Amino acid sequence: MTTPLKYRNELKFFVNIHQYHIIRERLRNLVAYDQHAGPSGEYHIRSLYFDDINNKALYEKLAGVRDRVKYRIRIYNVADDTIHFEKKIKFRDYIAKLKEPLTREMVNQIMAGQYECLYQPDKPLMMELYHEMKHKLLRPKVIVDYVREPYVCHNGNVRITFDKELRTGLHSTDLFNQHLLPIRAIDENLIILEVKYDEYMPDYIKIALQLDGLNRQSASKYVMCRKFLKYNTWEDQ
Repeated sequence: MTTPLKYRNELKFFVNIHQYHIIRERLRNLVAYDQHAGPSGEYHIRSLYFDDINNKALYEKLAGVRDRVKYRIRIYNVADDTIHFEKKIKFRDYIAKLKEPLTREMVNQIMAGQYECLYQPDKPLMMELYHEMKHKLLRPKVIVDYVREPYVCHNGNVRITFDKELRTGLHSTDLFNQHLLPIRAIDENLIILEVKYDEYMPDYIKIALQLDGLNRQSASKYVMCRKFLKYNTWEDQ
């Protein structure tokens, strides 16, 4: 039986270093760090994004298509203890996510073009990925790399994250490379603030964030890194 999708609100903003410090200080007495955050209050995220032969995910986003999907493999702290293949779904102003765990060996097989490990009839997402790779030539496109500072508020199931040092792996798709040296894909003074919540956001969180005064943005990290890659290399030329 397929689990019904749970859609959430998602807001994204660019904030500068000064705004980041102000907002963080307001939040610290209102919300808690995510349980997965390390001693510094952060963790590292690296995602390998996939797209099909027509770059459907990239061009739909650039064209402003409201309902769309993206596929990625995500790891944390450049380790292989937690690996997921994820499908992020955008529906109007809402988002949902499906995911399935992978092993390091499965990732190696996928990167080698061996997709049979995804053929698991009892897992709809795995079967979808298998067919996307086999029939629509879904392939790895770019590494998206950043540091996340996460906060949670159980009232309204609010999740607030500051994503810092957005970088792209350029031509490399070596997800587990400890020496990747990705290149910054965003102005060094900018941080991406993301706010996700279910049906409502508590007023005290709204007051702390003061979202109306921030620069709301719609570009995804995937698009920012793909555009950086295109403008700074010979990709697609």
